[in-house]
Amino acid sequence: MRLAGWPSALDDPRRFHAIVFGAGDYRQPTEDRPPPPVLHPGDCLALGPLSARIEALFGHSRFATLSFDGTAEVIWAGLANHGRPIQYAHVPTPLALWDVWTPIAGPPVAFEPPSAGFVLDWRSLAQMRARGVRFVTLTHAAGISSTGDPELDYLLPLDEPYSVPAETATAVNAARARGDRVIAIGTTVVRALEAASSRDGLVRAGNGVATGRIGAGTKLQIVGAIITGTHEPGTSHHALLGAFLDEARLRRIDAELAAHHYRTHEFGDSLLIEREADHVQGGLVRAS
Repeated sequence: MRLAGWPSALDDPRRFHAIVFGAGDYRQPTEDRPPPPVLHPGDCLALGPLSARIEALFGHSRFATLSFDGTAEVIWAGLANHGRPIQYAHVPTPLALWDVWTPIAGPPVAFEPPSAGFVLDWRSLAQMRARGVRFVTLTHAAGISSTGDPELDYLLPLDEPYSVPAETATAVNAARARGDRVIAIGTTVVRALEAASSRDGLVRAGNGVATGRIGAGTKLQIVGAIITGTHEPGTSHHALLGAFLDEARLRRIDAELAAHHYRTHEFGDSLLIEREADHVQGGLVRAS
């Protein structure tokens, strides 16, 4: 079972959306995993030391909401000790929790690493600051990138809660007022900032849920450039890049990446994409 999203509070460990699989492990590509046993609302599940109950199914055998039994402390401990990070089949050895915790990460709210953050560490941030780059953060519950089923993948990304600190909203709005550029570290940051923006183009501080899909035809209000991992065409992450570049340019990028054997998504390679017709200077780096 892969925990896939928060149906309620940002960090409530009692209830989750989840994708359910049949037998297998990380050595099998997600799309090759067999279907799970037939599940019904009310079914009880034994997940290592934890027990959970199916609350609801969403018209698909893999997609469910479940609730864990026990206190928050017991559930967090069970997830940390028994759970395993989601990983891809091309990574040969099992990953530990610290392998997927990005160097500048804060609270444990992501379901897969906001992997663009792997390009940053505190030394690189210090070097950026010395060059006049302002760095601020937000929290975003980055969801999973693949469910193993095309029908469900079409629904991605799922709704994702976020929290924008007042300091971050103030810094972003001040940068845009000066004509400086806002650079998002990863697709999840783009989604959070755009969801937190109002019609007047200002970012609002506070908690919210990113529900919209960003892609070709989306007019970005806040973000002028993105540092991103490389993503496969057809995925929701790749579709988001269509808000920065037209289809022809994205196809050229995809062809170059394939020709030079770049790795996609987590633990892969990264690139900087600037929004077309975005002629601003300066910089503000954002990170999840």
